[in-house]
Amino acid sequence: MQKDRTIIHMDQDAFFVSVEVRKNSALIGKPVIIGGTSDRGVVASCSYEARKYGVHSAMPSKMAKQLCPHAIFIRGNMDEYSKASHEITDILIEQVPLLEKASIDEHYIDMTGMEKHFGCWKYAQELRQKVIRETGLPISFGLSINKTVCKMATNECKPNGQLQVNWPEVPSFLDPLSIRKIPGLGQATYIKLSEMGVRYIHKFKAIPQEMMFKLLGQNGLTLWQKAQGIDHSEVVPYREQKSIGTQSTFEQDSMDIQGMTEMLTAMVVAIAFELRQKERLASCITVTIRYSNFETVTRQAKIPYTALDATLINKAKELFATLYDRRMMLRLIGVRLSALIPGFEQMELYGNNQKQYNLTQTMDKIRNRFGVDAVKIAKIVDVDY
Repeated sequence: MQKDRTIIHMDQDAFFVSVEVRKNSALIGKPVIIGGTSDRGVVASCSYEARKYGVHSAMPSKMAKQLCPHAIFIRGNMDEYSKASHEITDILIEQVPLLEKASIDEHYIDMTGMEKHFGCWKYAQELRQKVIRETGLPISFGLSINKTVCKMATNECKPNGQLQVNWPEVPSFLDPLSIRKIPGLGQATYIKLSEMGVRYIHKFKAIPQEMMFKLLGQNGLTLWQKAQGIDHSEVVPYREQKSIGTQSTFEQDSMDIQGMTEMLTAMVVAIAFELRQKERLASCITVTIRYSNFETVTRQAKIPYTALDATLINKAKELFATLYDRRMMLRLIGVRLSALIPGFEQMELYGNNQKQYNLTQTMDKIRNRFGVDAVKIAKIVDVDY
């Protein structure tokens, strides 16, 4: 077990809800749910008051309404949440030696080697108070020897808390916790281990590594190591990716509109898949064309945050139709997604169709297993999954 690293995990408390409460103080102490309000809607976030009724993220909104009928539903605004996230990142990046932005609402900080200059526990407390003071948003943190243990420490002290787990205390901290608390241990794995009578970390640790590998493969060994408090993963320096895109120059200049539309569709599918793999959402799309006389023209449009193929394909086609307004051959076509934020697609929060969302997930599973080219969208004029 590593004992010479000092890692801080900082996580916003019910982040989307906190941003809404900052705008409207009347929501303080109320059961608030962020997400779609239709029967197909999904809870993206909820206040701790709503959680007391059993509401949790990713729960169908219909079920959330049944559990907490007096909850206040808010559709949500990803632009505002993204701006609030940048506020926090901007504060942290100026104050620490090494910062990783793990998602829209959580950061890892590597303070290893700084103990001689700062009391890291005191510094983390002061940093937390600075974020709260300057943003008006609650935040919790855990400090420990690696990313896994400090994340689990944060989860144990939320909301609006702080917890340090020193190296000698790691076993006594982890052992009584449910195996559900191990980052990366999903529902299916929990059920499988529960059926074996393994529900707490101290029992999980006692399973021989060979048996874990037979049960769950390499992921089983990774989870077993986390249960021991072992995690060698590094804090990855934060570098914000501004955009993602691709372009293609034709072998011969062309006026084949159908062919160019199909090429544009293929491009969007490829970069949208890459966007989802990087766990990003985009709110701006740009299409570029270059005529045979080398004149280059671009059009861009703002869109609700998304990473879904159909939404992006249809918008790209609209832009192309406005761009290509003269009977002249083209030599290049390109598409770019920008204004990226960390995050996952949430049904209904962004006004997306559940059928489209489910199909995209299915296609991604096939691509991840058999390769990017294993599944493609057929020749289409209008995409409407």
